[in-house]
Amino acid sequence: MAFRWSKGGLACVLALLSTQAYAVGKCERLVATGSPDAPPYSWQDPQDPKHLIGANVDLLRQVAAELGVKVEVLHAGKREQALEEVRSGRMDLLLDTPMQVTQLTSLDYIHPALQLNEYLVWTRHDAPLVFDGPADLARYQGALSEKARLTPAFEAFAKAQLKLEPAQNLTQAFQKLVLGQVDYVLAGRYSGMAMAQSLGVGNDLIARGLPVDRPGLYLTVSHNSACNDSWLRGQLAKKLTELPISGASEAVLQRNVERWKAQMQASQGAPKQ
Repeated sequence: MAFRWSKGGLACVLALLSTQAYAVGKCERLVATGSPDAPPYSWQDPQDPKHLIGANVDLLRQVAAELGVKVEVLHAGKREQALEEVRSGRMDLLLDTPMQVTQLTSLDYIHPALQLNEYLVWTRHDAPLVFDGPADLARYQGALSEKARLTPAFEAFAKAQLKLEPAQNLTQAFQKLVLGQVDYVLAGRYSGMAMAQSLGVGNDLIARGLPVDRPGLYLTVSHNSACNDSWLRGQLAKKLTELPISGASEAVLQRNVERWKAQMQASQGAPKQ
């Protein structure tokens, strides 16, 4: 027996489909996470440990506000835990994903990159180190934080050509440099600047030459996110393209460098318990 729609029933179904299509095209709430220890881009808020703060967080909030979408940026644990929360779809967005082919099966990368993290060669101000390009570093002893994320090409070059001592974090790497245990440190432009100042050695260390590496930090959307659709990806890409042109990215970075530096100084000046 043929089934027949009444005019009223058909109208209700069409209205429902229209509403669902709109909901898919405009997700009203997003949950994001990122690295909890990658200042000035993202780090755990000492005043509110359940959330992340940083330049990437601020930029995402700005973009989401312009799209009329609410976003919450939560602390989800260490880097691998945060990645797994997004891959599983329990969270929608990852703030600072380096470009890795292995992640393309679970994450959609939004282009252009949210930030470019420029790695520079940091040395003591009076160091006799001669540096005109990465190959010149082969004769010296360097240090690199274990948390650094380089491009695959430069990482392969460093492994084959450079003598790099791993450090637990950037603080330890810079301490080695100040003590003369290494000749140089590879560190990000902004994180290196803030770290040197927070340790009180801003006048003793300098960054030399041009960046040796510029890995992109991408905003990615989980394949398993209910909010992952062409509308969201397209709008995010449009807004990220506009950010550098407006000058917002640089201003937000500088503001967060100062915020992190102030927090570091405050924590170092706090009485020991």
